[in-house]
Amino acid sequence: MKLFVAVPVFLVVLILDLITKAVAVSVLAPSGAPVPVIGEWFRFALVYNPGAAFGLHLGEYSRWLFMALTGVALVVLWRLFRQSADQDIRRLLAISLVAAGAIGNVIDRIRSELGVVDFIDIGVGVHRWPTFNVADMAVSSGALLLALVLWREEREHAALADVSANVS
Repeated sequence: MKLFVAVPVFLVVLILDLITKAVAVSVLAPSGAPVPVIGEWFRFALVYNPGAAFGLHLGEYSRWLFMALTGVALVVLWRLFRQSADQDIRRLLAISLVAAGAIGNVIDRIRSELGVVDFIDIGVGVHRWPTFNVADMAVSSGALLLALVLWREEREHAALADVSANVS
């Protein structure tokens, strides 16, 4: 049952990420100039990010370091997936989102020394959010959902422990 939830979400997000990055590179690469979508507020602008989310860069070894960290994160996500109950849709959704986004970005790191393809640019004037992509959205939203799910699980376990302690 878990695979019927996790695999489609994982594949849709990963494929959407790879396709949108390929389109961004083919359409935006020659000029590199931002293309307004909704005025200057929302535009497409091709950026290669050799670091991590929000432009975090740790020098010449960033690419390898972030690929290694992604590998560790995927092992942790796999363990969480295996421990998940079949009916825990939110947890499975969160794990799938984070894993798909992480793999989408690591594919970019493997394919190119330039880094991860980012192309979604939001902001006003010079005040702009760091450029991002579909994988970044999946990792961010999945991590937030996973944190909420795990926090709720922890609260439920604590409540059950309190009830058991009071019964004894």
